Amino acid sequence: MPGVTEGKYRMGLAGLLALALSACGGGTKYRPASDTPVRIGPPYTIRGVTYAPAADPQYDMLGYATWYGNESGNQTANGERFRPRWYTAAHKTLPLPTYVEVTSLDTGRRIIVRINDRGPFGESARIIDLSQGAAELLGVRAKGKATVRVRAVRPAERDRKALREGKAARPLPPVPGPTLANLQGQFARGVGAR
Repeated sequence: MPGVTEGKYRMGLAGLLALALSACGGGTKYRPASDTPVRIGPPYTIRGVTYAPAADPQYDMLGYATWYGNESGNQTANGERFRPRWYTAAHKTLPLPTYVEVTSLDTGRRIIVRINDRGPFGESARIIDLSQGAAELLGVRAKGKATVRVRAVRPAERDRKALREGKAARPLPPVPGPTLANLQGQFARGVGAR
């Protein structure tokens, strides 16, 4: 009978090893990029600050954008796989997903991104974290931190589909000069004055 016990031990050890290896490589289940269900979620606390997610179709804010891209393959807050080259973003409270138009206050360039993650945390004037691809498309990657306007939008299904597939939405014309100057002035009096 010693051979039977030894065989069971080896089979059990092999099973545990297989289980451990499967957990290391691909055990995470990602949900596909989809617009449904929209997830708002309960309030949550990070570093002593509580954030209360809520629907806000009129969302329109000035602040700072940063970007992130080293988390490739991590799971986003809504369960999707993070892909740094896609045109996505993280926001503290908007529903997941939400589509927003991000405008660079330096150049007037505008893009549409899909929010599928939570962040940025820390400095309160940081209102959005762009993926590496989104930061490059907006022309702010080299800066690390850029002044922006972020407003909720409802793009055409064609653009939403492109963003769900990792492609860019159709290009938007830059903000006209007088409008950009107005936004820059608002930023200087508001966020920039902090």
